[in-house]
Amino acid sequence: MLAMIKHLTPPAPPAEFEEEFVAGLKAIFEEKIVFNQLLGLKIVSLKADRVVARIDMRHELVGHPAYNRLHGGVISAGLDAMGGLAVMAAIGARHMDETPAQRLQRFHRLGTIDLRVDYLRPGISEHFELRAEVLRLGSRVASTRMEFLGADGTLFSTGAAAYIVS
Repeated sequence: MLAMIKHLTPPAPPAEFEEEFVAGLKAIFEEKIVFNQLLGLKIVSLKADRVVARIDMRHELVGHPAYNRLHGGVISAGLDAMGGLAVMAAIGARHMDETPAQRLQRFHRLGTIDLRVDYLRPGISEHFELRAEVLRLGSRVASTRMEFLGADGTLFSTGAAAYIVS
């Protein structure tokens, strides 16, 4: 009977991050990872189960000048960065018993193992939204799923990646 009651209990909502953790993770992602700065990646939303960021279109990101189309490398690098950010958020949520400063030190070993990108349509937009979530966070490897969308919500690309976490 207890197992049945436990099964009917809704899962606890994801933990809310402290301002100190959010500010520290933004500093790492937007400033200390200089390549993310070059891409113009800015965090829009940082939750334990989903992260969202934005890239504004700029001349430096053009891959096809006749159409003002975003370079495919920007898309793949952005999706990879977002997968990593989602893993950072999931690790931060897993260790809420630690201080924000302690959790921010846990990302030093994080690295991409595998990345797959599916380009669905040309990246033509004033800005782009990137979303990512962790499918599984293991003790050594994390698996993620990512999306790259235009300003109107059109899905341009999807990604899936694995990251080493220890």
